This record gives sequence, C-alpha cells and structure tokens, in this order.
Amino acid sequence: MSERQVERWWRLRRSQDKPSSLVKFCENAWRCTFYFYNFSYGIFTLWDKEWLWDIDQCYIGYPHQGITSDIWWYYMISSAFYWSLTISQFWDVRRKDFWQMFVHHIATIALICFSWVCNLHRIGTLVLLVHDCADIFLEAAKAAKYAAYQKICDAIFAVFTVIWIITRLGIYPLYIIWSTSIRAPMLLPMFAAYYIFNSLLCLLLALHMVWTWLILLVAYKAINAGKMEGDIRSSSSDVSDSSHHSNHSTPNKYNNKKDT
Repeated sequence: MSERQVERWWRLRRSQDKPSSLVKFCENAWRCTFYFYNFSYGIFTLWDKEWLWDIDQCYIGYPHQGITSDIWWYYMISSAFYWSLTISQFWDVRRKDFWQMFVHHIATIALICFSWVCNLHRIGTLVLLVHDCADIFLEAAKAAKYAAYQKICDAIFAVFTVIWIITRLGIYPLYIIWSTSIRAPMLLPMFAAYYIFNSLLCLLLALHMVWTWLILLVAYKAINAGKMEGDIRSSSSDVSDSSHHSNHSTPNKYNNKKDT
C-alpha cells in the first residue's frame, strides 16, 4: 500500500469508532421532544398553582402541604428521565463535558429526592420548570446541526443563548436561590436537610456558570466564522476527515516525486 492509501485506511478506521450523525440526531431529537412535552406539562400543571405566582407560598403552611396527582406525575416523570440519563450516559455518545453532566444528573436526582422526602416539592417544581425551558432549544439546535440545517441551527442557538442567560443566570439565582436562601429562613424554621438542599441548588448554579462560559465561547466563534461550528457537548473525537488529512498530509517532496 502506498503512503496515501495507508493514511486513508487509518482515517476510515478512526471513523468507525465515531457515532454517526444519524445516531447523534436521534439522541438530540428524542431529548428535545421530551423537554418540550415535560415543560409543556409543567406549565399546564403549575398554571393554577399559587406558588408559581407567589414563591412565598412554597414555605407558607410547610410542612403540611398536600400533593396532587398532577404534581406527583410531574415529579415521577422528571425523576425517571434524569435516572435514565445518568445510566445511559455511559454508553450514549461521549461528550466533552461527560463528568460535568454526570455531576449535574446526580445533583438533580439528589435534589428531586431531598425535595420529595422533605415535602419541598413546591420549590422543586419551579426548579424543574426553569431548567427544562432552555434545554428544548439546546437539543433542537444540535439536532438541526446534525441534520445539516446550518441556518436553522444558528437561529435556534441564538434563541437558546438568550433564554439560557435569562433562566439559568437570571430567574434561577435571583428568584429561586434568593428565595431559598433569604425568604425561606424568614418563613419557616431551618433543619439539616434544608442546608443540603440549598447547597445542591448552588452546585447547579456553579455548573450553569461554567456552561455559560462555554456557550459564549461557541457564540463568539460562530459570529467570527459566520456559523455555529462548535458544540459544547459534542464528543471529543469529533474531528473532520479534512483535519486529519491536513495534519497527516504527504510532504510536498513526495507529491512532486509522485507527480513526476
């Protein structure tokens, strides 16, 4: 085999270990569908709940706060989904932020369990609602990218960036964490599980800040390049064949000899 044939063989061999664009598209399309329906169900469920409009109602009357069937289903569906993400993450498409996502899933499951056991389901439903909103557009943008609809991907990614900043760095810390840290101690006596619950909320905020920095980097590169070329959760092995070709191209001397 010539040197060029060996290089081509190695590129094909490396590409066999990479997940195809169809596999990535199906994974993101499924998550986008779930987030859309779960967010819609959350809005439908919480629309007539008083704590959606007045967050102090999450603590007034605690711990004697009943759980309706719609809240029960909202919690169980969300909990099952995050358990499935935690388990399936080990054989799904490998992402760059694998361990950040793993910590995020564990913290989310712990929050769901703590809030359920301690009857803090009201504030828990608000946290779930805020988190599902931006994820719809993230998964939709990634699915559009894998489907080769670059302009649609860029438009959705721009919407996602705005919604992410508003919900994850605006509503979440300034409304929910402020409520759990400032208003909750004023309205009810504190207990040990509360501090664990609030620490997990702050851990999620720290992860949000890291991801926001990565999102802004992708947006900055997209503005310079004219399109969104990066994916903050793409697999670390996502390198195009053209880049492999450029890094391992045959020297000019060899090419000239071959041409001759």
